[in-house]
This record gives sequence, structure tokens and C-alpha cells, in this order.
Amino acid sequence: MTICLADLQNPLDKFSNLIELLSYRAKNQPQQKAYIFLKDGETEENSLTYGELDLQARSLASHLQSLVSPGERALLLYPPGLEFISAFFGCLYAGVIAVPAYPPRANMNLLRLQAIAKDAQAKVVLTTKSLLTVENPELPTMRWLNTDCIDSNLSSDWQKPKLERDTLAFLQYTSGSTGTPKGVMITHGNLLCNQRSIRMGFGHTDKTIFVGWLPLFHDMGLIGNVLQPLYLGIPSILMSPVAFLQKPFSWLQAISRYKATTSGGPDFAYDLCVRKITPEQLSSLDLSSWEVAFNGAEPVRAETMELFANYFAPCGFRREAFYPCYGMAEATLFVSGGLKTASPILYQVEGAALEENRVVAAEPGEGTKTIVGCGRTWLDEKIVIVDRESLTQCPPGKVGEIWVSGSSVAAGYWNQPEQTAETFQGYLGDTGVSDRNSEALASHRASGPFLCTGDLGFLQDGELFVTGRLKDVIIIRGQNHYPQDIELTVQKSHLGLRSHCGAAFTVDQKGQQRLIVVQEVERTYLRRLDIQEVVGNITEAVINDHGLQVYATVLIKPGSIPKTSSGKIQRHACRRGFLDGSLNVVAHCSGTLQHQAQFQKLQVDVNSLLVKVQQANPDSQKVNIQDGTKANAVK
Repeated sequence: MTICLADLQNPLDKFSNLIELLSYRAKNQPQQKAYIFLKDGETEENSLTYGELDLQARSLASHLQSLVSPGERALLLYPPGLEFISAFFGCLYAGVIAVPAYPPRANMNLLRLQAIAKDAQAKVVLTTKSLLTVENPELPTMRWLNTDCIDSNLSSDWQKPKLERDTLAFLQYTSGSTGTPKGVMITHGNLLCNQRSIRMGFGHTDKTIFVGWLPLFHDMGLIGNVLQPLYLGIPSILMSPVAFLQKPFSWLQAISRYKATTSGGPDFAYDLCVRKITPEQLSSLDLSSWEVAFNGAEPVRAETMELFANYFAPCGFRREAFYPCYGMAEATLFVSGGLKTASPILYQVEGAALEENRVVAAEPGEGTKTIVGCGRTWLDEKIVIVDRESLTQCPPGKVGEIWVSGSSVAAGYWNQPEQTAETFQGYLGDTGVSDRNSEALASHRASGPFLCTGDLGFLQDGELFVTGRLKDVIIIRGQNHYPQDIELTVQKSHLGLRSHCGAAFTVDQKGQQRLIVVQEVERTYLRRLDIQEVVGNITEAVINDHGLQVYATVLIKPGSIPKTSSGKIQRHACRRGFLDGSLNVVAHCSGTLQHQAQFQKLQVDVNSLLVKVQQANPDSQKVNIQDGTKANAVK
């Protein structure tokens, strides 16, 4: 990737930490609005200038420095709003390692929050007055601090901590889609490097305007919607994730109102807009300013982008604004993305070959699959596709695990040396670095270390295509099946099933892997759902599209499927819920019942065929499928 001279001469490149960056903004743009928060996604509730944010950060940092030592951890529990941003920078200014987490609420299961607090060994909890009442005695004993009323006069007592590029800034706890949450150690250097990559990849300038609804305690919300605007010195208009989910129109309305140029989210967000925004609401939207509609955090579907582009074209939305990208917490956030001015790259491949980890180009048609390209790397990032068995690079046309190296790759997992070694210290085979001494590593820099992402994909002319997740791949009778493909098939089989709200996985049954489907039901269908029809549709669709027998189908209530903070389906949690019976079940059909549903569906289809045959040949005798008798063969 060619780097232009202007990028190398960027004055921000001299900074070694985020304190220097915010101080620079506060000194040079003290009155510039940095963040605006929209109450209910519509009304401006409050805002922060760079000067105000710097003052609040120094005041809170001064107070924190009187309570805890540099390097200690502080748990950040905040409702959606700007208070989180002040607290995050207050931690950085104090030299305290921030630990953002999902804010607790009444009657909430706190197991994940307890696991984070215990793993991070946090000494203090920063929160608001409104959340102090939700404090739970099951959490470890920590000091809870209400940051609503920190005296601004304390800023004069602030002592600037000693920070380097490799100093830890915060712990980004992984979404937990594949197991117990792990704290990714993000350094100041990681953040600054990733901010530079985002700016280059997204084509951002000082004219960019952000609008975002993503949760700020999650990497995409924090690093994308909070830190990137700071890096650019431009405003960011923020709203609550709940406001978006309850009224998707509010997101696009804010883009239209503020003439935003960059905004985005996971694939489900675009799908939700198409399904929930009415034709009458379209007339009030102007999306012509939208230059970068980033799409990441879960599989990017060509169908979703097509539907969104067509539906919102009358509002000025341009297809080339879509920006599919790939990233993860272990790489700070951003790994790959395309060119801002280019349309997304779509690649048609043979579905059967993909199940064998082979990439075979195909013309659109039955048995083919469209995969969306997620761009290429920027700066010093490198991607290799690796055969996990041989630890060698895959040849062209072969699917393997995505490995990443570069300055954005995090320092590892907090207090987890074994998992750090397994994930962050991947080396290509036959390198002669088994002893991993410094001289051997220096001579084999091209062979490692790499971040082993656990994601599957391939490279085509430098473009990354992500096909699935290594641990989620379903293997039945030696064939690979991607769960997201099965889930999409299930959700399209009946109108009463919710999009992006299902999980497909396997369980062991007498030594064989059996396919299980867990799927949310649309709220409007709860009282009028024909269970037999739905299960029959699911069973038939999965057989037709994937050649697989569904062993059990579990229909659950809307909003109850386990998801990560970024909206990813937690398939492992769904599997646990299936096995221990903790899912919020509407209907459960398994074993012989599932086969019966399949038979009944087949029976209806065969009887329909026989009726047509009977009509075409009135002299033939009827065949009774139900009792299995026949008086005469039907030709």
C-alpha cells in the first residue's frame, strides 16, 4: 500500500498517547464542539467542546489520582451519553487503565459483568448517580464513584502521568461470542496507529461529520465514533443504541439533519432500516451527504446492501457509499477496508466447493454464493491466509484462517499468558523458531508473530473475503457448513421468523453431530404461529439448500437470543442454553417430531403432485400417502 507524503507529515504522528492528542485539540480548538448527544435519538440533550472535555478529564483524573495508583483498573459503567467519554479520558489522564463494560440495569444477569470485574481486578467503579442504585452486592467489593459532580477546581491539582506508546490505555473485553470474556490490552500506540489507518482507509478529512448509535463501551463505538472524530478534530453526533433499535428512522434522520458523511454499523442495522422505515418517512430524508456507510462486526450480506441501496436511493443514498470492512478487538478495531470512492466488491463462488475450503469462481445461479469483499490492509498491517493444520500459507483459491500482523495488533489478553500465546503468537511452520529466542525471531520476522483471528477467509487480488468463523463452522459427514448461511435460510423460510436473530450449531448425539436451530419468532406472530407449518418450512428449506437434516428446532421469544454487545449471535451460549434448557422457548420440536414435520411437509407436496397427476389422468387410481396403500402405480 503506497503512503503519500502528506500522511507521513501529519502533525498528529508526533503524539505518543491520547493525552497529548486531546490537549492539542483543547489548546487549538477549545470552542469546537466535539460531541453532541441526542436524547431519544432526536433532541440535543447536551454537548462537549474540546476545552470542556479536557477540563473534565483533568478534574476527574486529579480525584482518581488521590484514590488509586497509576496502572490500576477502573470499571466504567455508564448509560448512553457523554458522561462515559469524560470518564474514559479521566482514566487516561490519571494513568488508570479504563475497563468499559455494559451498564447494569434492574433484574439484569450480572454474571458477565462479575467475570470482567474479577478478571480485571478493578479497584474502583466509575458511574453516574442514576446507576448507583443498581449496585449489586454480588459484584466484588470496590469503591463506587459518582462522577456527575466532580469539582472542576480539582483540575489544578492534576499531575500528568508518564505515558509511552506501549503504555496500556484500556482493556477492551471481547464480546464473548466464543467463551468467557477476555480483556484485550490496548496500548496508546495501538490506538494512535489504528486511528491513522481508519483515517486513511475511510478517506476522512477535517470536513468529515460523524453520526453514530453504537454503544460507547464497545470497540466500534468507542474507537470509531469517539476517538476517530477526536483524531480528526471534528464533531460527532451520538445517540443511544436503544433509541436506534426502537426507532431506526432516528438514525437516518440524524444523518439527514446534520449532513453526516460517515456512519454505520453491523449488517442487521441496514436490514432493520429497510424493514421498519415506512415509505412515508422516506420523503423527509436526504442521505446525499453520506459518503462512508461502513458495514462490519458481523457477516456483510450482499442482499442486505442491495435492498438498502434500492430502498433509499430516492433519498440520495449512493450504492458506492457502502464500505464493508473487517476488524476485531484484538487488532484494536480496524483491520481492512476498501477505497472510499469504490463500490463494494462482490465475488460469486460455488457453494459446494466452499464447503471443501476451495474457492471456485462461478456465474450467478443455483448452488452459488455471493461473498462481499472487506477491503485490504493499510499502513504496516499484513494479512496471510493460513492452513491451521500445517501452519503454512494457503495457496490461492483456498480458504484458511485469517492471520494479521502490524502496529494495531494488541499486546495480548490481560493476565492470560496461555491464551495470549495461542492467539497473538502465531508463527508460520518450518521457520526454525521453535526456541523463539530473540535472534531466531529477528531473522524470521516475516513468519511471525501473527494474530490468529479464528476467522476463515481468502485473499483475491489483495482483497479480503471473510467466509466464517473457525470455531463456529459446522462439520457434518465431513462437509463444512457455515452457520450464518443456515441461519439465513431458516429466517427466509417463514415470515414469522426474525432476521439476524437465529443460531445454528451442532450437538453430539450417539457419536454423531446433529444440527440444531434456535430461532426468534416475530412478536406479531406469537399468538397466531402455526408451529407445524413453521417447523416444516425450516426443515424443508435446510434440506433443499444445504442437504442437512435438522435434528431439533427451538423457537424462542423475540429479544431473547444471546447476543454480544455489538449484536453478534452467541452461538456457544445458544448451545449451552439448548443443553441446559434455559432458552426462552415458544416451541421445541426435536427427534421424531422434527422428522414427522418433515414427513408431513413432504406428504403435502406429494399429495399435491398426485392431484395434478389424477387430473391429467382421470383413469388412474388414487394413492393414499397417509396409510401407504396403493391400488395402481402412477406413471
